Amino acid sequence: MTCEPGLERDDLDMCETHEVDFRSAEEARASLPDTGYVAEVFRVMGDSTRLSILYLLLKREWCVHDLATILDTSVSNVSHHLRLLRTMRLVKATKVGRRVVYSLDDEHVETLMSEAFKHAAHG
Repeated sequence: MTCEPGLERDDLDMCETHEVDFRSAEEARASLPDTGYVAEVFRVMGDSTRLSILYLLLKREWCVHDLATILDTSVSNVSHHLRLLRTMRLVKATKVGRRVVYSLDDEHVETLMSEAFKHAAHG
């Protein structure tokens, strides 16, 4: 990253003192959504095991035993992570005969995961 002539890197984080438009600032504050759920979703996704599970489910449906084998961990561990992901509405479980298969909850989760991994790959 290059700085404008005369600006140090630390200067890029703050603008010079100026007069605040308080009306616009208040309108912006009032328009802020409740970010609690979204912050919690990103916190849950921040675990590498859960992120690996979500990545695998982005590609296809899997049962807990398959996921445990792929991730070289216990069924109990994967089950624990899947329970949290289900609670956050990131994955869903479907009974298929005697098996329970997991998939991403909906197209919004698919888009979120796909975009996150594209962003990571672009460097």
